[in-house]
Amino acid sequence: MVTQPRPASQIPWEISQESDELRRAGLKATLPRLKILRILAGRERAHLSAEEVYQRLHEAGDDIGLATVYRVLTQFAEAGIVIRHNFDSDRAVFELNSGIHHDHLVCVDCGRVEEFKDRMIERRQADVAAVSGYELISHSLILYGRCPECAQAPKIKGSVL
Repeated sequence: MVTQPRPASQIPWEISQESDELRRAGLKATLPRLKILRILAGRERAHLSAEEVYQRLHEAGDDIGLATVYRVLTQFAEAGIVIRHNFDSDRAVFELNSGIHHDHLVCVDCGRVEEFKDRMIERRQADVAAVSGYELISHSLILYGRCPECAQAPKIKGSVL
């Protein structure tokens, strides 16, 4: 059964606890860190690149440089606050670490990322590891395809999928 991860309102990184969470991660609760955390904890629970975080800060009138955004996202990744993904070779995207395992669907045309959970897939992966004698510690599953909107658009000649 395929299910969607919890909505952003149910993740453990609630804004009311943001300063405490940063301190627990060994980071000071600076204004740039708090603002970036707020963007990542936003309603749509997006997978954002550093440039997209910077753009949202700029649109909100915040004067935080792109270098600071990169530095803060790297610190957040090292502290386990965010997870860094490289779905394609061009850029990294970041998502708030909800602590709940999920997999991803990535559109090869527009870059849209959808999260999903599927118990049968999880069981099958554990079975494959066990049959091979592996103790499964972690895994990542990324499915690449076309999102519904891109699948309806005319196909480009020479496309891989």
